[in-house]
Amino acid sequence: MKPSRQWDTLPCVEGGRRKIAGSAAIAEALVRGDPLRLIVVDGEHSEAEARALEAPAREAGVPFQTVGTRHFERLRPPGGPGGAVALIGPRASGDAAEVLARVGPAWLLHGIVYPGNAGMAIRSAEVSGAAGIFIDAAFDHAKRREALRASMRADRFLPVLWSAAEDTLSAAREAGRRILALEDVGDVAPWEADLTGRVLFIVGGEHSGVPPTILAHCDTVVRIPMQGFIRSYNLQAAVAIAAAERLRQQALAGAGA
Repeated sequence: MKPSRQWDTLPCVEGGRRKIAGSAAIAEALVRGDPLRLIVVDGEHSEAEARALEAPAREAGVPFQTVGTRHFERLRPPGGPGGAVALIGPRASGDAAEVLARVGPAWLLHGIVYPGNAGMAIRSAEVSGAAGIFIDAAFDHAKRREALRASMRADRFLPVLWSAAEDTLSAAREAGRRILALEDVGDVAPWEADLTGRVLFIVGGEHSGVPPTILAHCDTVVRIPMQGFIRSYNLQAAVAIAAAERLRQQALAGAGA
């Protein structure tokens, strides 16, 4: 078997997850019993050795997917080898204490009305490396399923917990997380606030936003600047803006370390 290369040991990223690129490295991870969550192969230009991963992946119970080259290139770490890529990281489940103890930001959606908006916010949280997302909404079983479908089934990789806001806030404090709300009553812009470290972000519903009773628990209230006449961004846009700014700050901190 080929020796591991530099891409095999990429440090854990947000959410405690990382990617392993190259069929040799993935085969080694399967032999070690590493917690692989998904293996993806370039179905258009995959090497024979990448194809050889399918049987051992199935045997280990690791989901295996074949995708087009364009999709694959979005997943492959920059500069990493082609053929195959795998995601390694924690389970997409766990209780509040376990999820809040993980690496990466957590999110709380409060009072969301539309399942589609919740789904897009879940997707944005997963893409940006969240540890998990908590939802306090009056969704029945059908609406919860609709939200997960709209998330592109991000719940396969990200814990999605349906929990009362008060319970989530209490658990976040016990886990040592700062609490930041995104709301139009905030007095600091995202790039003026420290969004790094152990944080729980709160985003409110489409009509009422984050209620004052919850804002009172927050360490910081962040206001995303707006110049138009509609009263606010869509909530998933707010999630994406704050998540991207957090990643920018994390990258700058890493570069200066």
